[in-house]
Amino acid sequence: MLYALLYGRGMASKPVTIRVPEELHARLQERAEAEGTTVTALITEAAINAVRDPRLEGAAEVFRAFVADNADVFDAAFPDDAPDRLDAPGRAA
Repeated sequence: MLYALLYGRGMASKPVTIRVPEELHARLQERAEAEGTTVTALITEAAINAVRDPRLEGAAEVFRAFVADNADVFDAAFPDDAPDRLDAPGRAA
């Protein structure tokens, strides 16, 4: 999970206490169990997302579009590094 990647074991942390309605807590527990994580990890990830730089919104989509539009140019320039793409005709899957 993102929390584990950004905040490894042994990293200093500060406890924060919040109060949520019982129904929300039950839903958080269900989701945490379904994802094999903890309620704390889910809430931490939500907090990280809450303070994420808004300039990054949509950056992944812009990057994917750029790569899709320019993949053939990169493949031609660096043929030894070109990955096999499922969307390219004549390419191995």
